[in-house]
Amino acid sequence: MASVAAKAADLFSKLIYSNATVFRRAMNLYRPFLGAGIQISHVSKDFREIDVVLKKLPGNGNAFGTHFGGSLYAMVDPFYVLMFVAVLGEGYLVWDKSARIEFLRPGKGTVSAKFRLSETDIAAAKEATATGAKYLPVFHVEVLDAKGELVAKVEKELYIRRKPERKAKPAA
Repeated sequence: MASVAAKAADLFSKLIYSNATVFRRAMNLYRPFLGAGIQISHVSKDFREIDVVLKKLPGNGNAFGTHFGGSLYAMVDPFYVLMFVAVLGEGYLVWDKSARIEFLRPGKGTVSAKFRLSETDIAAAKEATATGAKYLPVFHVEVLDAKGELVAKVEKELYIRRKPERKAKPAA
């Protein structure tokens, strides 16, 4: 029998993925994002587009007065996984496998990142995992400053696999 905590987590997951506005508001209340100054500014109704901003606030910078590298990474960390979870549904396992960030210039002021899933991305994931195989797609994200200049480039590798079907337990 599932624990109360597991049932609550499942209910919360279904709630936040039920509506893009609920998802955006819930993510904007996520404590690590609040403290870092990260905000989700846009989520499309089909969860295939997410826009994120990181505002420079007193107390969220580094020793040089620019954005802390950990905050720059945090603003891009979960979104491709969360988008695939929303689009593919409960029948799939989706995790981050690896990530790489390249800092190109100091982040000052407000910086932003855009995440997009195409129909081709989704079809490729479904096709590659149809037999139960794992799929390891790689996505690239650019972090831009207010002038549109590149602050950082991020590469995210995901792990996607269909969940194994559970067999019913025999009656006792």
